[in-house]
Amino acid sequence: MSKKVAMFVWNTYTNDARVKRACVVLSENGYDVDLFALWDKTLLRTEKLNPNFQLYRLGFRSTMLRKRLASIIRHWYTMCFLSILFLFGMLYFPNMTLLATIMLCIVAKSARYNRRITLFFSMIYHAQKSKYAIYHANDLNTLLQAVICGKWLGKARLIYDSHEVQTSRTGYNSPVYGIAERWLLRFVDICIHENHTRAKYIQNLYDFYPEVIHNYPSTLKKGGQSIDLHDRLGLNKETPILLYQGGIQVGRGLDKIIEAAPLIERGVIVFIGDGKLKEALVTQVRERQLESRVRFIPKVPLDELAMYTNQAYLGFQVLNNVCFNHYSASSNKLFEYIMSDVPIIASGFPEIKKVVEEHRVGVVVDGHEPVSIATGVNKLVHDVELHKTSQEKLFSS
Repeated sequence: MSKKVAMFVWNTYTNDARVKRACVVLSENGYDVDLFALWDKTLLRTEKLNPNFQLYRLGFRSTMLRKRLASIIRHWYTMCFLSILFLFGMLYFPNMTLLATIMLCIVAKSARYNRRITLFFSMIYHAQKSKYAIYHANDLNTLLQAVICGKWLGKARLIYDSHEVQTSRTGYNSPVYGIAERWLLRFVDICIHENHTRAKYIQNLYDFYPEVIHNYPSTLKKGGQSIDLHDRLGLNKETPILLYQGGIQVGRGLDKIIEAAPLIERGVIVFIGDGKLKEALVTQVRERQLESRVRFIPKVPLDELAMYTNQAYLGFQVLNNVCFNHYSASSNKLFEYIMSDVPIIASGFPEIKKVVEEHRVGVVVDGHEPVSIATGVNKLVHDVELHKTSQEKLFSS
């Protein structure tokens, strides 16, 4: 039996820890893995990441000629694709007619979607050139590519690894996502979610219980620290670093952490990461004259992140309940803090609270309330025994 795997991800694969772990584990267990990701001009097109793991980044160079050719190809591909999809649905799948119509409206809305259609076809073109035994789609935005390659153009196994709750997450409010997911799931052999809270939600939605694979990061290598975060920030060695690491995005309680800063009696808040909300947070800090209490560091390479994390006094994971995706999360950073022996200030959501309280590795707070966040921080900062106990529990976890 062939052990070749085609993996799809709709990002540039620079800081995607979950996809990296999946590819590395498969490649170390006898599978040949080809990962198809997106390209930008600052990155290599192809990388051989280990003997059994090859990365392909797909995209277009920005010369004027290629832009004009791409524009023609995008338009032609878009029309052909939607026409075929519409006719196929009319003949065999009545629900598909609705999906095709919705896609037509989306594509017509903005030229930005034409670029996505081009990248979509590029993934299909490259992923069907070899004979793969398994197609693995990471999230809904790569599932149709996997269905076309694995089921319509071939007879391969199809895995759908949904890192998020697609029907209830920030920025995904349209009913299109639920309709598309429900229809595409009929072609999926194995569906994966990260915890049982999400699996139960999917069961209620689609009448089946997906496989659960927890989102635990790889074991961190301790020691060999080569970055002095206190020195980089110009801080006294005794100043506690109160760390948030990850995407600077809406709904993660980051504005509430800043609001809590004046109430926090000791320490400097440090954000490591980038994202759409960063500029607004920088403005919030400046307007409140909190520059000495809140610092920002751009995102760092995944392989270097632990060298920053293990210098923190505590770590924030204060998601807000803006959607079920946040409410049900048990995200990477929670376990990255644990592996670096960093106690956690955490929201009281089911999966996060269960880890923090059962293992006594931090303080649970209301992530919507700056006063609650500050109270939790002050408790860890001033109660030396509580902080020491949390670290010991982390060390033994």
